[in-house]
Amino acid sequence: MTVAVSLINMKGGVGKTTLTFNLAWFSAWQANLRVLAIDLDPQSNLSQYFMGAQKYLEYLNSDKLTVVDIFEQFSAPKQTKGAPSALEPKEVIHRLHRWNDGSLLDLIPSRLELAWTLKNPTEKAHLLPQFLSQVSDNYDLILIDCAPTESILTNAAYRSSRYVVVPVKPEFLATIGLPLLGRSLQEFSLMHQNQSLEMAGIIFNDARRSNPPPEQKSSKSDVKKLAKQLGWAVFDEVAHHSDSYPTGSRQGTPIFLTDYAHHYVKDEFNEVGNRFLEVIGLK
Repeated sequence: MTVAVSLINMKGGVGKTTLTFNLAWFSAWQANLRVLAIDLDPQSNLSQYFMGAQKYLEYLNSDKLTVVDIFEQFSAPKQTKGAPSALEPKEVIHRLHRWNDGSLLDLIPSRLELAWTLKNPTEKAHLLPQFLSQVSDNYDLILIDCAPTESILTNAAYRSSRYVVVPVKPEFLATIGLPLLGRSLQEFSLMHQNQSLEMAGIIFNDARRSNPPPEQKSSKSDVKKLAKQLGWAVFDEVAHHSDSYPTGSRQGTPIFLTDYAHHYVKDEFNEVGNRFLEVIGLK
């Protein structure tokens, strides 16, 4: 059975996209799973991480389909387009990697025009889960990188997911987005009682490995205290700070394939990845 997970935090700058990118790679490369990553952020950072800036630009200039087309497939037709027709999944899903053992890594890219969907949200949230229902049998894991907002995109991600994971960077105001996210999830669950959407937990990201400053210690304490009030689990495994993560993002490589990344950094992320898959039932 396919497991879909949304990675979301209402606060930006927490390393959500970097974590999504590395978890997708880990799940495909290390755990031999069939993985689909979905970029659900108009900023399209995940698409650029996977494809590289130049190839991503070429992809856009070739007018290939993106996640925008899933949401806008029934928008007002143009004269040359005529009536809307069903999307061909193979035209939206970008193939990244295939391995001989059957594992794979695919991407549904985004583009800035996804912001148009936020301005015209009526009756569109169901279109993402409707599309995914056509392709989910091809994957073991679907990872959705969400924008740091409460919007139709958030609702679409919830409706497509079985679990939610919250990346948190332990810093000043780290808890600011968590109450809003808690209310958002509670409201969704009340309005969609026929769907099971569970909080898989909080993953601390970009935390200082040794000699953390007092602000980071207090931040982690505050997050854990609020998580307990909300009934959310907090991963013991931490994706600590390393300059190799931004290096890998520029290279388009996960942490365990990034040049000069220390073995202990790779080992730490392996622990995060294994725990993540265990929590969502894929290990």
